[in-house]
Amino acid sequence: MTIVQTVVVYISTTLVFAVLDLLWLGVVARGTYREALGTLMRDAPHWPAVVIFYLLFGVGVVVFAVLPGVQATSVMRALFVGALFGFFIYMSYELTNLAVIRDWPLHLVFVDVLWVAALTALSATAGYGMWSLINV
Repeated sequence: MTIVQTVVVYISTTLVFAVLDLLWLGVVARGTYREALGTLMRDAPHWPAVVIFYLLFGVGVVVFAVLPGVQATSVMRALFVGALFGFFIYMSYELTNLAVIRDWPLHLVFVDVLWVAALTALSATAGYGMWSLINV
């Protein structure tokens, strides 16, 4: 992949992840998180942290899921490795929270891990699809 292709794939992968995750957190599951986290949840996101997270997570999805899919010329590889990447990253995050934060909601572990595994799989698939489009 050229540098330009990599940048285009990165942007598309990251945008898919960020837009869908923001919809999930801000609209679809907002009440679930507010109820589960109570006073731990901010009234408004800390936007610098949000932006940095999405930019870095996008790099991880491209490096660890999209590129292996491209190298294997397999969208299923990108999807599967994306799901695994999201699963392991968020399982680490959630289990750490469960271990060190008093009263961390157990159901949130499952909700977050399943959501991010599915979302990362979808984002990696989108990144692979963009690579396929620009690599014709």
